[in-house]
Amino acid sequence: MKPNPSSSPAQLPTSRRHPLLLAGVAFVLGIALAGVWFHNQRTAAAKDGLSDTTKNQLSQLAAPVTIRFYSLLPAGSADAALQAFAGRVADLLEAMQTASGGKLQVFPIDTPADTNVTAASAEGIQAFNLDKGEACFLGVTVASGKNQEALARLQPEWEPALQYDLARAIERVTAVPPAPKPAPEIAKPSPETVSSIHQLVPDVNATSLADADRIFHDDFLKQCVAASQKFQEEISTATEQVTRAQSNGSAADEETARKQLQKLQLTQGEKLKALAARLQIQLAVFQQMKDAATKATK
Repeated sequence: MKPNPSSSPAQLPTSRRHPLLLAGVAFVLGIALAGVWFHNQRTAAAKDGLSDTTKNQLSQLAAPVTIRFYSLLPAGSADAALQAFAGRVADLLEAMQTASGGKLQVFPIDTPADTNVTAASAEGIQAFNLDKGEACFLGVTVASGKNQEALARLQPEWEPALQYDLARAIERVTAVPPAPKPAPEIAKPSPETVSSIHQLVPDVNATSLADADRIFHDDFLKQCVAASQKFQEEISTATEQVTRAQSNGSAADEETARKQLQKLQLTQGEKLKALAARLQIQLAVFQQMKDAATKATK
């Protein structure tokens, strides 16, 4: 008995089955390739933590960049979590240096010596954990030519954004510098300011703005070191008092000693801020003196 043709399953012509089969294979292959690409991207990111955008930016730097990484974390003031975070920051900066092909150089500063603490404060890195003992500093300066920015304090809670914060800072310091801003108005500079300028620059007419800037900055750093040395003996004594109070087990004495130490450290910080403000006033007044001298000779 012959089968009823009307009850047999419908069959697609061979000419129509081949394109459908090829389309299915292409679809599956596309998914597989996309999976491989995604896996490779994740693997590459896992190796150095850098996005493709950051790598591209670093590979095309228009000018050399210097990053100073201040990681001054005394053991008594910085816990293990903060130390671990600092290590991850160091790894990130190393990866960025590698991706730049040598145009970005990272200089770690991780010894809590007096000179390093002074340099960190002078460059705008923020002190913290003063209530726990010696001051901690964890920040970076990003510089290219005369342009410089500081990320004053790096914090673990903002770690996911750090790569992009650094990338933006690098972009800003390597950008074409804007037109110079006029010096801030100093209506009546104090006799002390004028005298300090003449002591450092006896002949205003013969000294360029660039030379004056260098001279004032050199004096500023000397003043910072001198201020730190002045406070060092008192801070060392206060630190010893904290240690003795801890050994004696007196919570009240320890709290009093810590407050005294914190007060001294804050006073030192205010002194360094005052020196930085003095530097800016000197530069502004010198520029006014220079402009006045130029006009007088015309």
